[in-house]
Parts: sequence; structure tokens; C-alpha cells
Amino acid sequence: MHTHAGAWSFPLLLTLALAVAGWIYLRGWFRLRAAQPNLIPVSRVAAFMGGLLSVWLATGSPIAALDHQLLVFHMVKHLLLMAVAAPLILLGMPALLLTPAALARIEPARASGGWLVLCWLAGTATVIGWHIPVAFQLALGSQGWHAVENASFLLAGLLFWWPVVEPWPAIGATPRWSIPLYLFLATIPCDILSAFLAFSGRVVYPSYLAAPGQFHLSPLDDQQFAGALMWVAVTFIYVVPAIAITVRMLSPRVPLNSEVEEVSA
Repeated sequence: MHTHAGAWSFPLLLTLALAVAGWIYLRGWFRLRAAQPNLIPVSRVAAFMGGLLSVWLATGSPIAALDHQLLVFHMVKHLLLMAVAAPLILLGMPALLLTPAALARIEPARASGGWLVLCWLAGTATVIGWHIPVAFQLALGSQGWHAVENASFLLAGLLFWWPVVEPWPAIGATPRWSIPLYLFLATIPCDILSAFLAFSGRVVYPSYLAAPGQFHLSPLDDQQFAGALMWVAVTFIYVVPAIAITVRMLSPRVPLNSEVEEVSA
């Protein structure tokens, strides 16, 4: 553990970039709050800031260094970027921090079935593609490709969660009955990949065979833990919103984001 903890260095540029993004968001939020106090509640601000923090934890904290030593940390990084940071950022509804004049000119976006398929494919292809051994080894061996991998997980996550969260101006863009099916179908390729990692009798990614042992885990044990983590985490992260949306559709309640719909009326 000490060997790799010492290899971590504080990522100044990344931290500054995320801090600037947070400052721009807060500045816009305070201005918008002065005009429309209830438009974006504090909970959405907290979600956006939590999304930025998740990006930093995945790419700038010691997790980013340990992912070269243990597959389980690599899996944590992917989950933070795609399944935590992306939906939290969208929940912050950053598009609403435009000027009031711009808000008046923008109509809520309407999605087609093709858009829903594209978002699903973006998330699925990114997860599966980067876990193909050739691509995985390429990212581990090159800082440039590693950065591309991180960016693709975050961008694919934003696309994947867009129909689920429906950040403004996409309110009401996707039929809500399709989202539980959308999320359920997304778990299938992830379950296949995680089961392969968890039950494989060999180490799939050779780089971890040469990595120094961490936390008394053998490379095969590490791979099995990573597969189990992905299996459990993806199941909960995808199924819980599906259940919540289903319950909301069956309940005579005010739709989520109803206060935002008034802006575009």
C-alpha cells in the first residue's frame, strides 16, 4: 500500500478545472436564485457538486493511482465516472443556469426512439469496449489513452443517464414507461461482463499479474472482487431508479421537475 500511495501526486490542473466549473455553476445559481428562488433547489446544487467531487475522486485521488495495481479500484473509478458523477451532474440541471432571455427562447427537447437507442448503445459500448483486453491494456499502458478512457466513461455516462434524469430542456422528452425497460436492458451486458470476470479461472488482464500485491489480494482474487463489485453496484444503481420511476408512474403525484416545466410553458 505504501508503495503506490507514494506514487500519487496532487493533480493541480484537474482540481483547478473542476473548481472553476463549480464556481461558474454556483455563480449562475446565485444569479438565477435572485430572479426565481425556487427554480433550482439546494438539493440539485448539492447533486452537481457531488458529481464534480466524484469526477475528482475517480481521476485525481489515490484511486486513480491504485487502479494500475488492482482491478477493483479500476472498477470503482469506472463506476464513479459513469454511474455516479454523470447522473449527479445532470441532476444539477446546469443548462438552467442560462440567462432568463435564453431560457425564454429554448423549447423543451423532444427525443425520438433513435435517441434512446443511441444513449443505450453509448453506455453499453463504452463499458464493453474498454474491457476488451486489448483496449484495457492500451489504456493501462498509456497516459494519453488512459485520459481518453476516463473522458469516454464520463461522456457516455452523461448520454446514458440523459433520458433517465431528463435535465432541462429535455423535460418530458422520453416516454417514462420506456425507462425501466431501458435500465433493465442495460444491466444485461454489464451482468455478462461482471460474471465473466467473477467466475473466470484465469487473470484476464496480464498487467495485473506484474503489479505488486495490494491488500493481500492475489490477481485472481482481485479480478473476482472487481466482477462482484460491478455486478452488485450496477444492479442497484440501475434497478433502484427503474423501481422509483415505475412507482411514480403508478402514483397520482406531481411529476418530478414540474417546477421546471413552468419555465418552458
